[in-house]
Parts: sequence; C-alpha cells; structure tokens
Amino acid sequence: MSKQVFMQVIRGAHEWVRQAEEALDKAIAEHGADKPVGWGPQTAYYLPMSFSLMGLEVKTVGELKPQLEHARELLRPVPTEELWLPYLGDGLDAGVATMLAQEVLVALRTANGHVTPNGWQGFISDTIMRELGIQLVDGRMPGFAVILGPAPTTEIAVKVVRELQQRSILTFLCANRDGKTMREQMVEGGVFKEDAPLGECWDLYVVPVGPDTLDGIYVLNWSIRSALTFGGHKRGESRKCLDYTKRRIHAFGITFGDIPDDWYAVGAGAILMGYPVISDSETTPEVRPTGVTVREAIVVETDYDKLVPTCIDTRAVKVKIEKIDIPVGFAAAFEGERVRKDDMHVQFGYKYSDAVEYAHVVDSPDTEDGHVEVVGPDIDSVESGGAMPLTIEVLVAGRKMQRDFEGIMERQIHLYTSHAMGFMHTGQRDQIWCRISKKAFDAGFRLRHLGTILHAKLHDDYGGIVDKVAVRLLTKPEMVKAKIEEACEAFRYRDDRIAGMTDESVDTFYSCTVCQSYAPDHVCVITPQRLGLCGAYNWLDGRANYEINPTGPNQPIPKGRTIDHVKGEWEGVNKFVYENSNRKVERFCAYSLLESPMTSCGCFECIVAILPLANGVMVVNREFPDVTPSGMSFGELASATGGGAQTPGFVGVGRLYLSSPKFLAADGGVKRLVWMPKQLKEGIRERFQQEAERVGEPDLLDKIATEEDAMSEEEVLAHLEKVSHPAISLDPLI
Repeated sequence: MSKQVFMQVIRGAHEWVRQAEEALDKAIAEHGADKPVGWGPQTAYYLPMSFSLMGLEVKTVGELKPQLEHARELLRPVPTEELWLPYLGDGLDAGVATMLAQEVLVALRTANGHVTPNGWQGFISDTIMRELGIQLVDGRMPGFAVILGPAPTTEIAVKVVRELQQRSILTFLCANRDGKTMREQMVEGGVFKEDAPLGECWDLYVVPVGPDTLDGIYVLNWSIRSALTFGGHKRGESRKCLDYTKRRIHAFGITFGDIPDDWYAVGAGAILMGYPVISDSETTPEVRPTGVTVREAIVVETDYDKLVPTCIDTRAVKVKIEKIDIPVGFAAAFEGERVRKDDMHVQFGYKYSDAVEYAHVVDSPDTEDGHVEVVGPDIDSVESGGAMPLTIEVLVAGRKMQRDFEGIMERQIHLYTSHAMGFMHTGQRDQIWCRISKKAFDAGFRLRHLGTILHAKLHDDYGGIVDKVAVRLLTKPEMVKAKIEEACEAFRYRDDRIAGMTDESVDTFYSCTVCQSYAPDHVCVITPQRLGLCGAYNWLDGRANYEINPTGPNQPIPKGRTIDHVKGEWEGVNKFVYENSNRKVERFCAYSLLESPMTSCGCFECIVAILPLANGVMVVNREFPDVTPSGMSFGELASATGGGAQTPGFVGVGRLYLSSPKFLAADGGVKRLVWMPKQLKEGIRERFQQEAERVGEPDLLDKIATEEDAMSEEEVLAHLEKVSHPAISLDPLI
C-alpha cells in the first residue's frame, strides 16, 4: 500500500472513531445507557457489522461501548514523514475501525430520532436482502456498485449508471461533494424523477442510500449479512464472513475526483470485504497487489468510456450484455420498470382491450426461424395514450421440444420483454397488461421488436431444445378474440396435465443447486407435487432445464428404493442429497417438517414453523412485517431456517406447495395449518380450497387464524378451540 493511501486511511479512520466517541458520550448524557438502538424488526442481526465481526448483540446505547473501544484498539498512529510503516494489515485494521465507528454513528441516529431524508433509502432491511438473493444467485444481478459522491458532470453520471444498468448491476448512491449528490444528477439526467418512490429506484437498479459519506455503511452492513444469511456463518466468525463477501459478493466502489481522508477510510473497509475501488483521479495511487481482493485493490481509470468495463474486469464480475437489435436499452435492470399513464404511448390488455400471450409447438418444416409478422395496425396508428388489442404468439419448433415445455417457453415472454427499456409487462396468459412508453415509441420501438427480443432470447437460453422460433403479433380485434379462445384450450390442457402429476407417477425428481453459491450445503429437491422453495421452478422446469443444460444446476434424481412412502424418503434421493451437499445432509424426508426436512437457502417465498402449543404449524410470507405467533419475525425465522442447514420444525417453501396433497403429509397435511397472514390466505384461497375439500374440511381455510385473530401462540390456540379447527383433534405433533 502506498504511503499516501496509508496515511489518508489512518487519518480518516482516526476522525471517524473520534466522531463516534464524541457522539456516544453525548448520547449517554442525553438518553442514558439503556436507551434502545438499532433497526428492530428490519433485521435479525442487531448491528450487523459488530454482530458478524465481533459477535456482539448490541441493543442499547451503553452496549455500543465495547464496539467503539475495539475500533480504537485497531488504530495505529498516523505515519509521519520520518516514520513510515506502510503495512497493509494496519491499513485494513483502520478499515475495520472505520466500519465499526460508522455503525455506531448510524445506530445513534436511531436513538436520536433521526429521520432519513425523503428520496433516500437509509438502512436496508433483511427483507430486501432476501428478495434480491434469488437475483444474485441466478445471475440476473451479477453484482453491485457503490458510488461515492457525484460525477464531474450529469452526462458522465448518467453514462456510468446506464452502463451498469445494461449489465444488470445494482448501483447504490451515497455521499456528496460540496453538497452536490449523484441523486441530483440522476434527476437532472432523467433516470428517475425527483419524487420517484424508492420502490421504483430499486426496480431501476439505482438506489440513493444517503447524502452523506456515513451512509455508505448501510451498504456494507447490508452486504456482510449475506455471509450470515446465505453462507450459514455464525456471529463473530469474522474471517469466514469476510472471506465469503470476497468470494461470493461481486461488489466494487467508484469515486470521482480527489479522494478525501474519510472516503479512503471507508474504502479500506470495503477492500477488506474484497471490494476494489476504481477512481477517475490521476492523483489516486494505485494498489495493484492481489490477495485481499480478487484482483487489484485500487485502480485508476480516467477514460469514462472504459470506466465501467474496468470495474467489471477488476472485480472479475461475470456479466452478459445482451446484443439485441432494438432501439432501446435491454437489460434485467429494466424488468421492474413502470410506465405510468402520463408517460404512456399505448397499452394492451387489462380492462382496456383484449390481449393474450401464447407459446406453442409447431412442425419444423412449416416454421421459418426468425420470422416476425405483425398482422394488423402497429402502434403508430393510435393516438398517444390509446389502447389496442394484442396477441403475442410464439411458435416454437425443435427436435427435443415437447408440449409440456410450452408453458415454460411462454412464461419467459414476461421476463424477456420486460427487459426492454420502456416496455411494461404484467400478468400472464390472457391476463396480461402491457404498456409502451412515449420515450420508447419516440426512439423507434415498434411491435416487431417484441419478436426480435423473443427470437434472440429463446435461442439464447433454450438452445438445447429450440431449433426455430417465429413470432406472430396480432392487433385485429376479431383475430385476437379467436386466438384467446384457442389459447385457453391449451391453458386448460396444461393445468390438467400439471394437476394430474403426482410424486408416485414419476421415477425421477430434479435438483436445483443454483443457490449453492450462497448456501453451499443446500440441495433443493423438486417433485411434481413440491416446487422449488423459491417458487420459481417446478418439476417440468427442472426437466426442461436439464434438457437445455445437462451439466447445470437441475439434475435428475432417480428415486430408487422407497424407504418410507409416508415421510417421502427414497434411497436414491438420500444418496444424491448426501453427495451434493458436501456430504453434510445424510437424509431427506420430503413430506415431514420434523424429521430430516429439506434444507433452505434463504430465497424461500414462505417459512413454515412449528407452533407446539397449538398442535400445528404457522406459515409466514416474506412480505409480512410483524412478529409472528412464534415470537419471531420473518427475518428472525429466516436466520434460523436458511443457510443450508437442516432445521427440524422450520422449513422454507414456495407458496404453491401450501395447496399440495404432499404438504407435510407425514405430519397431518394441511390440517396442521393454524395461522398465516391474511394477505397470504387470500392469495392461495382458490387452490387451497381444492385440497381442503379433498381432505374433507371444506371450511378449513376460514378456520385458519390470521393476524386479525391472533398474534401469540396462546391466542392461536384459543381461536382454534373457538372455530373447532381440526388440528385440535390430531395426534400430538411432538
């Protein structure tokens, strides 16, 4: 490490620790040592940095003292001209001291009643972390960037952010220079509006965290939690947590202009976590040795055309830039983009017009690969703000194509078209609602470009089973109505086919090990009657993806000899799980919560947890913000359930599994469900009712308590007795 860098890091760290010490003394004097601090239900990890690096559970102002004392112990004297000790370890220790001191400062904000300014995120919750987890592990979001301060110009700021978006890299904005922030530049450059809600910023992959340098700690302690949640590491395992962030979390920092001492100190903390810093300033000394980071630690790039590629190369981020011939940007960063009414040129479906999307297999000789046909008027035929009928029909041919794959191909229409900047897509089948923005229209986007996207992406992602793809786009009202009738017949066939499949009807299940990059011992076993816990993959998806990529994460699992058909245990499945869980998980019972349940990674849609007093189980979805009758919030339950550990009494599931005949079949099935959030109950009502009637309890769903009926286990039991819930009469669960 150069002398200049070392001196500035040490000076900056000393200043951060000094500020924290003064703030802590003041807080103790004003509030007392017992004043609560922290982010309560937003995280299960107290103050995440000290929890992971020191093993502390800080809850009050007084409990901040050991954290800050350790930060002071880590500091070395600032080198002088006569005394030069440029030891890398001392600089990294100063980085730790900075992170611990900054965390004290932001924790004291919670005691002092600090309110995050409008338009800024502030603390990032566990819920957000887990929602993004699936995007991180399946490659849709290959990494994230933290930008300190504004760019030299708004044009440069927009250029850098757009290039990061195109690579689906999440960008956090924090700090200012002379009061100017990059958030202001994003508004000036039209990336988002001044009053844009934070949810829209997350959808755009551009998140303003806070206007101060201090706010950068929110990103770093959000990041360190991944080692606890997805890596399965424990509190205080500092080396393991830091090694995890280096190997698993592909992040980097970007700075513009000369780097002040306080920024250098923050950068040292980031480098310790494996995140390099890329600067545009010629005065920044480079630190090229590797080891702490995967490649170089500090790199200078003054050419703004090369800045983002240099970041990608320095952090060794694996990204895939789509080269699709359309007149607007195309990337996963635009997937959640909303096109509002005032910004809309045209819309299709919902209550405004008939619309349907439909993919089906056709004979190869009759299909011209790449043919895109628009039948009827295009979008330039309507006045701005109007509506049109639309059919998006995808014709697929291939030697390995099967009718059972149609639904899989069709569901990709949402994913692929949503990646086009200015195109909004929601729903599926004949329930779609799409909009095209005025900006996209003015840029030249037309209906044929939907065909261009679908042709390219289906070949790209499904080349193992797809030989030819053609797309037909219909806008004539009578043709759209006729196609809806045809498509609905296919939809009914698919639903009957899926519904008719049972675990007993097949001799092979499928694995999903996508999340092993974050939970190395986790193996998801997907059966016809139990989809993946993330809710994104079912048995047909597993089979299709194995056809596409025989060496990928979806592998066939021969069931082999049945050990216990009630618990769902098979010899072949046990062998596969053992060999693919780093020989950590020896048994797997598909239908039991209590005996050798499936492991969980952290990307689950819901968590099922035992309520012994109520002789049943509760289920909570990640959207539910409050403490559950188990005494734990979703985040706290997730910390006990995820990380690839096998935890009897707790298991992550996809919400469709709640309506499966195999749901906890060895433990009493759906009759054991005694509590769930009201929102979740209404969301599964239609499918769940079929299972309730099958087990002879047609009013079961209405007997299940929600937060309106009970918020403690005792209250749940009282509710069950009041409504005569069947769980009361079942054999004791434990």
